[in-house]
Amino acid sequence: MLSSSTIKRTARYTATGLLAGVLMLASASAFAGECPADQVGTDVMKPGATMPKDVTDNVIGMIDLAKDKLTLDRRFRLRRLEVQPGGVVPWHAHDDRPAIIYIISGSITEYRSTCTVPIEHKAGEVAVENGSLAHWWKNNGSEPVVLLSADLFSDPNDHTM
Repeated sequence: MLSSSTIKRTARYTATGLLAGVLMLASASAFAGECPADQVGTDVMKPGATMPKDVTDNVIGMIDLAKDKLTLDRRFRLRRLEVQPGGVVPWHAHDDRPAIIYIISGSITEYRSTCTVPIEHKAGEVAVENGSLAHWWKNNGSEPVVLLSADLFSDPNDHTM
C-alpha cells in the first residue's frame, strides 16, 4: 500500500509532466489557421500573386450600412468564393476592409505580410482579416475550396478579394 505522501508526490510529478508536455506542444505549434508565434512579424511576406486565377466570387447578400441606423458609410456583404485547384486570391490589404472568412470545404494556403511561413486553412476554420494585414491565398490542393467571406467595405464597385 502506498503512503499518502507518495501518492501526493506522484500526482505532483504527473501534473508537472503533463503541464510541461502541453507547454512544449503549444510553443511548437499554432492554433489551427494561425501563424506560429515565433514566425510573426511586420511586412515579413512580400506581395505574391497579384491577379485572381480560377476563383469565382458571388455576393450572397449585402446590407448598405449607410442607409441603416448605424450611420456607417459602409456596406456589409457575404460572398461565396470557390477557388479551383491552382487558383489564386491575389495580394490585397485589409486596412480599410475588415473581413471574416469561413472555410466551408477543402484546404487553402494563406501567405500573410505578418507571417514568415504560409498558413494552411482547413474546412471548419475561420480567418480574421483586419488592420495592417496584407496577404494572398492559393489552393495548392487537387479539389476546389469553398469559402464564405463577410466584409465591411465602402466602394459599391469594390470586388477586391
